[in-house]
Amino acid sequence: MLPLTETREIRDYAFEVKFLIDPALGQRIREWTRDRLPPDPYGAGPNGDEYRITTLYFDTPDYDVFRRQRSYARSKYRIRRYGQSDVAFLERKMRTSTLLSKRRTAVALEDLASLAADDLSAEWPGVWFQRRLAVRGLRPHCQVSYQRMARVGVDEHGPFRVTLDDQLTVKPADDLEFVAGAGAPLIHRGFILELKYRVTPPAILKQLVEEFALNPKRVSKYRLGVLALVDRLAGGASDLREANTIELRYA
Repeated sequence: MLPLTETREIRDYAFEVKFLIDPALGQRIREWTRDRLPPDPYGAGPNGDEYRITTLYFDTPDYDVFRRQRSYARSKYRIRRYGQSDVAFLERKMRTSTLLSKRRTAVALEDLASLAADDLSAEWPGVWFQRRLAVRGLRPHCQVSYQRMARVGVDEHGPFRVTLDDQLTVKPADDLEFVAGAGAPLIHRGFILELKYRVTPPAILKQLVEEFALNPKRVSKYRLGVLALVDRLAGGASDLREANTIELRYA
């Protein structure tokens, strides 16, 4: 049985702050966070807070999402899988300066090929995703995988979340399927830390940033993935290094 087929979420004043962390600091932050926050309820492993994520990212042949051209700068389309699950999630994420909107639909992994069909049934839960891909001229470009630790909490503005991602790898993606096997390193042995909250950062997140003297980075796993593969990508990829704005120094 599939999990809840579709969810929609709109959050005002939702913030996602990212940091690029070196391995030694990442381990210290992992221990610090585990001592102070409960695990994600969907986590597993010895501490009940880890899971593997693999994501197919979509872009146009001219890499408009990567280049943040026009409305492509505000929306991302992706397909996400957790561990070796036989379920995948079709996701659209859109944001403005004050609003975050997410739409997410669960489909059977074996049904992903349906997204390429011309005569897709209007009754299929993922038809909205297929139509948006077609209208926006999107296709798979890369597959990014990583191991995530997630810890959560609640304050007066609602839930907040700390995630720490490592073992990040990437491989090219040309089809609507997840490909097994090792990929190329996304960053050299580093971690990506992300703090998610609403309105203002909770006191414990402020403490985390201050105690470890963290500096936010504008980090995108999709953009890092494209850069890692740029010499192997076809089409409009030749000048993407010049279009990059990611600062690859650790905090």
